[in-house]
Amino acid sequence: MNDYGLATILVLAYLLGATPTSYIAGKVGRGIDLRQHGSQNLGATNVYRVLGWRYAIPVGLIDMAKGVVPVAILGPWSNGPAWFTVALGIVAVLGHMFSPYVRFRGGKGVATAAGVFLALAPLAVLISLVIWGATLWLSGYVSVASLTVALLFPLWVRLTEPAQPYTFWAAIVLALLLVYAHRGNIERLRQGTESRFRTRKGVAA
Repeated sequence: MNDYGLATILVLAYLLGATPTSYIAGKVGRGIDLRQHGSQNLGATNVYRVLGWRYAIPVGLIDMAKGVVPVAILGPWSNGPAWFTVALGIVAVLGHMFSPYVRFRGGKGVATAAGVFLALAPLAVLISLVIWGATLWLSGYVSVASLTVALLFPLWVRLTEPAQPYTFWAAIVLALLLVYAHRGNIERLRQGTESRFRTRKGVAA
């Protein structure tokens, strides 16, 4: 495929990642803009807080699919250079975080990044899922669990996919993006005002 075709596929991956799943769920579920409710973030956690599991689970799965599809389908189909499939994953996460459909106020990108690496480094994702769950259970904060996983993830990629340097560097880039996306959470954690993740009955997760 020529350079024009590859550029077109990159744009397609970005627009796919930018699909505002949480925003749509808020409008369909209760006719609201989730950016004005709960944590005001367009992510599955806020969907759960405001709308419950019935909406949060499909939103989370679709957000993951937005990372899987560019890497697992568009990448091989494009027949581009070795780095191109990884680039598709990165732009899909950027689309989720900076969606033009919602004035570039998207989500934090955790689920979409997980989808990207589910296709690129599944064992590293499995390790991270266990760490995420354990950290959430111990701390009660989704942000702490997500930040912990983001910071450790390049290590798991390096250990489980040593022959994939582009995947390793993509893990570093996306880890930095996720930390940037959580800068508000980091400040609230520092101030002691971060909201804990709770079940619908109000029990700490």
